[in-house]
Amino acid sequence: MSGKIFKKICGKWRGISIFASGVILVLLARVFIQYTSTDDFCAACHVHPQATSSWKQSVHHDTHSGVIVHCVDCHLPPAGPAYLTAKITTGLRDVYGKLFKDPEKIDWELKSRRDYAVNHTFKASCLFCHTNLFPRTLTKKGDDAHIYYEQKKNDIHCINCHLDAGHYHEKPPEMLLGKKVENSEYFTEATHVDRFINFREKIPGSPVAFDMVAIPGGSFTLGSSPDNPYAKPDEQPQRTVEISPFWMGKYEVTWDEYQVYYQQTAVAGRTEDQVKQGVDAVTGPTPAYGNPGQGWGRGRRPAITMSFHAAQHYCQWLTKITGKNYRLPTEAEWEYACRGGSTNEDYFFPGNVSDYTRDRWLNRLLGVDTTLINSYVIYAENSQGKTHEPDRVKPNPFGLYNMLGNVKEFCLDWYAPDVYATYPGSVIDPQGASGGKEHVVRGGSYRSDALDVRINRRDFTRYDAWMVTDPQIPKSLWWYSDNNEVGIRVVCEYEQ
Repeated sequence: MSGKIFKKICGKWRGISIFASGVILVLLARVFIQYTSTDDFCAACHVHPQATSSWKQSVHHDTHSGVIVHCVDCHLPPAGPAYLTAKITTGLRDVYGKLFKDPEKIDWELKSRRDYAVNHTFKASCLFCHTNLFPRTLTKKGDDAHIYYEQKKNDIHCINCHLDAGHYHEKPPEMLLGKKVENSEYFTEATHVDRFINFREKIPGSPVAFDMVAIPGGSFTLGSSPDNPYAKPDEQPQRTVEISPFWMGKYEVTWDEYQVYYQQTAVAGRTEDQVKQGVDAVTGPTPAYGNPGQGWGRGRRPAITMSFHAAQHYCQWLTKITGKNYRLPTEAEWEYACRGGSTNEDYFFPGNVSDYTRDRWLNRLLGVDTTLINSYVIYAENSQGKTHEPDRVKPNPFGLYNMLGNVKEFCLDWYAPDVYATYPGSVIDPQGASGGKEHVVRGGSYRSDALDVRINRRDFTRYDAWMVTDPQIPKSLWWYSDNNEVGIRVVCEYEQ
């Protein structure tokens, strides 16, 4: 009898011990989770050198209410199973980075961009704190933006508009209207040209000039050959094309040039509805909704984020103030000029895609010698995730810079995937499809792999996708809110 009692007591104590151990483990786990969720713990392991300082300068640290928003409040989802899963994943990633990566070799400016930040910030966490998106203190602009967000919440992340809420980003100056550059010569008239030669165009009423290159007429093979393993269906069939002479911009249109257009034609505070009324002889951009320069600097960097509509009106403005016929290049003119007489299919310099692309696992494993392509193209491997001034690379055989990289470039043609098939075997100065929804874009950008900076690579505008974040009603005619890879290169018609 006593043995049974003893076993019963032991069983109870075993149960109590297991329960107590479970409680202790839960409490220890809770203490461990709390400790590893502190800001100091994050800062001790996190390899981002400016994470803490930029957080302390942000509106999430110095709040009106005095409540500090901590690291885990944004970079982990609200409490629950998802919280623990994300915490483990994030912790392992940061520990790996701490032990095996060199923080000095990581491009932190690139990692701070919206494209990357959306992968490390949880929208559910934003909404967990900001339960009321329409407080009484909200501005009219904010009210419109949040109404738009409610309609597009599956497509838009909070940091599309509030990137600097958690980590401070210095805002560069806005584009200026009518500010005169001191100690500079202001041109009173455009350059007079009476021969088919290279010339430097002067923009009247400004100290800015840009170079135009005389592109001789000739013939070339448009499109990719059938045996090119990297060719896309819309690059075929090949056609023989004859091109008439024309001038083309030596560089992509810079911010210095586009700023003059903005200063001479834009009106601060004007709405899209007012622009649509067509009251201007030469209309100009409304103010940008965000920062069109992305914080990288402007000057001689290529102007970006303007729409196809803006690019066309920029050319119309140049035509009016210079007396010459400026426009965007046709797709055939662009490919002819880019090739520069070279018969190499992929690039105008020696080599092909398989020599440089990271799309091949062998290249990723063994690495490749990119010295040659780096000397001609600003692309993903050498751009540090942003645009650059034009003289960083060498020109193509015609003397044109950045035809294959830095930014993609608008063409005049409507995009049609089968347009080459509509051309006869030999064609003179083709103009592309007779209509469509999107326009052709050519060349690669600072974000492109070597595969996508091929001469024959075709692309096109995507207006709806490039305007997702813009909450304005109507949306801007002038600025893309979600694309910073496309710029402008102008041509000038040669009238013999």
